[in-house]
Amino acid sequence: MQKMALYFTSLSDEKIKCELCPHHCVLENGQIGFCLTRKNKEGIMELLNYGQITSICVDPIEKKPLFHFNPGEKILSVGTFGCNMKCAFCQNWEISQQPAPTRRVLPEQLVSIALERGSRGIAYTYNEPFVWFEFVLDTSRIASKEGLYNVLVTNGLVEEDPLSLLIQSIHAINVDLKAFEEETYRRLGGDLNTVKRTIKVAVEAGIHVEITTLIVPGISDDMEHLEEEFKWLASLDKSLPLHLSRYFPNYRMSNPATSNSKLIEAYNLARQYLDYVYIGNLWDSNYESTVCPSCGTLVVRRDRYEIQNEGLDREGRCKKCGKKIAKVF
Repeated sequence: MQKMALYFTSLSDEKIKCELCPHHCVLENGQIGFCLTRKNKEGIMELLNYGQITSICVDPIEKKPLFHFNPGEKILSVGTFGCNMKCAFCQNWEISQQPAPTRRVLPEQLVSIALERGSRGIAYTYNEPFVWFEFVLDTSRIASKEGLYNVLVTNGLVEEDPLSLLIQSIHAINVDLKAFEEETYRRLGGDLNTVKRTIKVAVEAGIHVEITTLIVPGISDDMEHLEEEFKWLASLDKSLPLHLSRYFPNYRMSNPATSNSKLIEAYNLARQYLDYVYIGNLWDSNYESTVCPSCGTLVVRRDRYEIQNEGLDREGRCKKCGKKIAKVF
């Protein structure tokens, strides 16, 4: 399925410049961009992944991870290939860092699949959804008209204009904030200020936002930088849920897995600034469950993906004190 990109500028001699993310790739005729998904075809930016699916599954929404948006639900999750960052520890490198086998689907078909499988929403995940921008935009608009909600699981590396357009049909977003130091982001192929802007724009637009930071030894485990991150998130909204996730060796990185003590140290520090902090990949319900910050009631108990949310009413409020804790679509 051949489609033209929405955000690019024509230059001289059939050169074009991508305007989707901060890389602003300038491509000669026949060249493919940094993200592997956009090609210059005779002065037009052609999409290589529109409607091309590598992965599709019905997952617990907590797996995104989203703990405060429709807790306990399952959601149709879908992805393509490509990414606009190059993390050596990527957990989905088979589809994010190289082209992968795909099957074709139209936006209308994907919405029909969600409805047929009883999912009330669609999550664009597995690889970076912003490099699938045009397909996600078309699908999310159709899904919204059908009464479905849309979720992005993203690195947040996108320019402000396409972000502002897409979030009009997005209801929840988890941003992978990989570190809080600009040089680290540059080494990973990203830009910290862009990601911070994405988070801020989403929060100010009223979208449900959660943050994930993978604690990678030697890359994102510096406590001073982490404390700066926690303070900054709290300055936006201290009720932003934060997921501190355990790193395991993967792709091109063989550093040992993050220690439990390092994760718990970061957790305790984050709790000084934020109401809701969780540890991922540790599989300890003490660090996965939700406690009401107002009255101390355990409202959602999580044990891996076993969810018990007897403490929340149908509107996502604490049954004991009435504090709003989760967003229910």
